[in-house]
Amino acid sequence: MIDTIIFDFGDIFINLDKEATISGLKKLGMTEWNSEFDRLNLLFETGDISHDDFLAGFQAQLPNASIEEILEAWNAVLADFPLYRLEFLQMLSKKYRLFLLSNTDSIHIATFENKSGISFYRDFYQCFEKVYFSFEIGIRKPNPEAYQYIINKHELSPKRTLFVDDKKENTDAAAALGLHVWNLQVGKEDVVDLFEKQIL
Repeated sequence: MIDTIIFDFGDIFINLDKEATISGLKKLGMTEWNSEFDRLNLLFETGDISHDDFLAGFQAQLPNASIEEILEAWNAVLADFPLYRLEFLQMLSKKYRLFLLSNTDSIHIATFENKSGISFYRDFYQCFEKVYFSFEIGIRKPNPEAYQYIINKHELSPKRTLFVDDKKENTDAAAALGLHVWNLQVGKEDVVDLFEKQIL
């Protein structure tokens, strides 16, 4: 029945990325993700600090590592994440037309693209008929009106659209419009189930 799937990765993406980042940067001295990393992310996302300032702030939390070492380890983490792998997107595209909502990780994506030469966005547009990033129109807190705008703008059929998120307020907003809803809880097992069992 479903021909369009809407993801809002939100906290799912952030939590997986935090977990992967901690694991990937342990050798550089990272032991936990703290509130300063969240603050730096927010400041960068809102344009209050530059990319260089973000990296400098990140390095301040890992004083024994150079920015080059941090970026090398970071890129290795991102390269192993399913959403950054073209083959994953190609497999996904055989089953769904994709309309992607994502508020997160433009910082990580920009860093990854600059250092690896791999275009995250290009791969999405290459693989799918419909791709949309919510930060393009500044949707930070989705609501029924925002989803209605998206559905109307892209001529989506609510009955043929699956909405995937982990926040109750977001899935409530989507369900109110008649979308099929998969309300994930934030947790690695649920996301693995999304990637490996249900989609692929």
